[in-house]
Formats: sequence, structure tokens, C-alpha cells
Amino acid sequence: MTTPAPELAHGTFTIERRYDASPERVFRAYSDPAAFRRWFVEGENWTIHDWTYDFRVGGYAGGSFRFGGETNETWFNDTEHLDIVENRRIIVSYVMGRVTAAGKERASASLATTELLADGPGTRLIYTEQGAYFGGDPRREIAGREHGCGEMLDKLGRELKAHS
Repeated sequence: MTTPAPELAHGTFTIERRYDASPERVFRAYSDPAAFRRWFVEGENWTIHDWTYDFRVGGYAGGSFRFGGETNETWFNDTEHLDIVENRRIIVSYVMGRVTAAGKERASASLATTELLADGPGTRLIYTEQGAYFGGDPRREIAGREHGCGEMLDKLGRELKAHS
């Protein structure tokens, strides 16, 4: 008997932020591996098992991690950079899921676009994600992903202030 395929839901969301930093500085927070790790990879009470970051078109970024205090589950993120236009745009595709004894159990597959627009002396960032969510309750996962991406972009804002 085969295991039934998990339920599937599609979702698209857009998050906007404005930063008091030039598009060049915001782009640098993406392109610099140390800066990117601080605001994107690390989190309070998180355990990072491994992380690789190759910021170029065709480059791979990803690794495995555990959220602090929530569960003992190990998660993974496998990302490919599809398009990079310096100081203007970054497009990636990525898969996230759990690491199990049997291997990687995918929970979602997404296409994410980050646009950087000059806004006076600052930057208006527009993040749009289109995804297929097929782990757990997929509709709840969409809302959770949007919330998590919003928190991630707030961390980017703190990174830009701390390293101005």
C-alpha cells in the first residue's frame, strides 16, 4: 500500500519594507556571506548544522538547521540563485522541508523575487513569493511562511542599522 500524497496548496504573497539604506547597502547585505548569515540564517536559539552560500547566478545556498525551543526537528533549505541584477533584483528558487531518517521530506517549493527600488536616500524592498506548499496543513503553512519572511525582512532592517 502506498502512502497518499500530502495535500497541496498554492500561495502567493508580497511583503514590502522601507529601509534607511541605499539599494547598494541593502544588496550588499544579500551578497556578503557574513552579513547574509547574520540576518537570514541565524536566529535566537537556532542551531545551524551546516550552511553554504554561493551568491551568483546558478549558485547554491542552503543547509540544515533546528528552530530553537519549538521542536527537535531538523529542517533544510536548498536554494538556487536564478537571476541577480546588482543593486536591483534577486530571484531564487528554493525547497524547504524536514530532515528525517529516510532523507529529505519536502514541505514546499517556492520562487522568490526581491526587488530593490531607490526611495529617496533609502530603499523600498518588495519581496514576492509564489509557492507550492505540501507539508502538514498547506494553507496554514502559507500564512506561516509569510509571517516568517516578514520577520526575516525585519531582521534585515536590524542588520542594516547595526552595520551602517
